[in-house]
Amino acid sequence: MGKKALSVLKLMVLAGILIGIPAYLLLFHLDEIRSLETIDEALLILKQYGSGLEGAVVYVAIQILQIIVSVIPGQPFQIAAGYLFGFLPSLLLSLIGASIGATVSYFLARLLGRDALHTFFKKEQLERYVRIMNSKRAYVLVFLIYLIPGLPKDIMSYAAGTSEMKFRAFFPISLVGRTPAMSASILVGALYESQNFKALWVVIAVVAAVLVFCLIRRKAIKAYLDRLYNTVSK
Repeated sequence: MGKKALSVLKLMVLAGILIGIPAYLLLFHLDEIRSLETIDEALLILKQYGSGLEGAVVYVAIQILQIIVSVIPGQPFQIAAGYLFGFLPSLLLSLIGASIGATVSYFLARLLGRDALHTFFKKEQLERYVRIMNSKRAYVLVFLIYLIPGLPKDIMSYAAGTSEMKFRAFFPISLVGRTPAMSASILVGALYESQNFKALWVVIAVVAAVLVFCLIRRKAIKAYLDRLYNTVSK
């Protein structure tokens, strides 16, 4: 009975976070959520709290919520933050939010267990990511998943929490992997605010060039990262 009660309690906690919060936002703030698809609306929301401490706290909270429940789109707010706070402050705030969000998701999954997660995530998808994190090339694969735009990342922190990957390995890899795309989004907002359109196009060209380079040199990059993380983990 005790184990059953604990299992039910775990499901209730997870349901409150993964279903309760998104359901509340979608039921009572659907129009606001839809409008967050645009950078202008994201900027309007942040401007209500200003570019000081209150605005910074709100932005960090949004970043945390975006990672944990994946309802709020992250990129429009990152661009808006770059516009409002500037590049370096926005990057620091984004890294703080991403750090807290990933930490909460990881340890929540570790606490509740894989069976509870199967209730809310597709079992095949979750197990696939767990196998990736338990593989010999886990560090490289996790880094690339976070690094390459367009790959699903919402489930990564939860899968990591139920895998054999230790938090001290997952945390820096995921954070470093997020940073390039995050930096590019923030820089777009900062350059747009300063009306530096030439530099803006340069950033876009550089990002495209880096992506092409990574695709061409992916084997060499994987080999280097393997050597790096194997050395660190010894």
